[in-house]
Amino acid sequence: MNTTISEEQCCPKFIPEDWDSITFNWSEKKFVKTRVFTFMYIPIGFVKVITKAYIKITEAGAETDNWMCLSDHTSLWNMDLYIAVNKEVPGAENLNLSGSFYCKVYEGSYNDTGKWHKDFKEVLQSKGKKAVKTYEWYTTCPKCAKKYGKNYVALFAKIS
Repeated sequence: MNTTISEEQCCPKFIPEDWDSITFNWSEKKFVKTRVFTFMYIPIGFVKVITKAYIKITEAGAETDNWMCLSDHTSLWNMDLYIAVNKEVPGAENLNLSGSFYCKVYEGSYNDTGKWHKDFKEVLQSKGKKAVKTYEWYTTCPKCAKKYGKNYVALFAKIS
């Protein structure tokens, strides 16, 4: 998969059926970690941070895995990003995630995030699962969401 981002391509079209209501079992799944400053959970300088990370990934000859970028809102002021890659990237913070991760896809305005998290928790409980850690995957930028006519957000939970 080509990891360069161009104005014409930007975000690839997301296929929700490939992700919705599926448990993924990851063993040492590779990610590059970076951070974005946020103001009241709203990312500031996101494009600059993600572009810098993708340049490192591309220069290392690595590729992204489905353009997946998991977000972890650690506070009102910080968001950690985990970009799935196919190999380690020199000069980047590399890490691996292992375990069972349940994914549920939502569609709509980011204003619905609180509702999605509430529903996600209920879905997990109905399956007898508990989230150890939850991540968001904002599958497209706002511009591409408008282009495709859908704004999909996939919630991932490491489950126990």
